[in-house]
Amino acid sequence: MRRKLAAGNWKMNGTRAALAEIAAMAEAAKGGAEVLICPPATLLAEAAQNEAGVAIGGQDCHAKPSGAHTGDLAADMLHDAGARYVILGHSERRQDHDEHNEDVRDKTRAAWDAGLTAIVCVGESLAERDAQNTLDIIGGQLAGSIPDGATGHSLVVAYEPIWAIGTGKVPTLDQIGDVHDFIRARLERRFGAGVGRSVRLLYGGSVKPSNAAEIFAVSNVDGALVGGASLKAADFVPIIQALNASTD
Repeated sequence: MRRKLAAGNWKMNGTRAALAEIAAMAEAAKGGAEVLICPPATLLAEAAQNEAGVAIGGQDCHAKPSGAHTGDLAADMLHDAGARYVILGHSERRQDHDEHNEDVRDKTRAAWDAGLTAIVCVGESLAERDAQNTLDIIGGQLAGSIPDGATGHSLVVAYEPIWAIGTGKVPTLDQIGDVHDFIRARLERRFGAGVGRSVRLLYGGSVKPSNAAEIFAVSNVDGALVGGASLKAADFVPIIQALNASTD
C-alpha cells in the first residue's frame, strides 16, 4: 500500500516565527498519512531538528554536488540539514528560472544520489489544456524529467495544472482522475508494474479544506502538494485530516 502524503510548499514565505505552525501540525501527522513541509532554506535545519513527526524537505537543489554556483544549494547540503525530500521541476521554477525537463532530470539524479526523495512536478498551461494537449505535455515531462532507476521510495510525482496554482481554479474531478490515471499507466509501462504502482501521485493547485476530501477520493490521488493553505496549521490540518480519513 502507498502511504498517503500531505506535502506543504511554503515557497518564499516564512520566518522563524512560522516554525510554530509546523509544531501545531504535529498531532495531525499521527493520523496515518505522512506530513511534509518544505520551508524556505533559511528555516530548513531548525525545522528538521524540531520536526516532531513532520518530515522536512527542500524546494529545489542544484544538479552539481558543489562548485561556483552562488546562491544555490546542493542536494547533499539539504540532506545534511535534515531534509528528506526535495521538490523539483515546479512550474514556478520552470517558468521563472527557465528550467527544462533535462534540468529537472539532472537535479532528480542528484537528489537520489544524496539520499533524498524527489517530488517531480508536471503540469500544463491553460493554453495547452484548451488545445487538448494536456496528456501530450504531461507525457513529455514525465519522460524527460525522470531519470531511469526510479523506485517508490525515491520518486513522488505531483500533478499541478499551472492554471490552477494560486488562482482558486480547480480542474474537475474527472480531469484530475484522467491525468493521474495517465501518469500511473506511464510509470507502470516505463518502470514495470511493481514500481509504477508504488510511486505516490499528488495533486496540487488550489487545494483547500473545502475541496480536499473530494479530491482525495479520485482514482490514483495519493495526497496533495499544497501551497498557500500549508502556511497555517488552521488551514493545513483539515487537509491532513481529510487525507487521513481517505485512508480508512
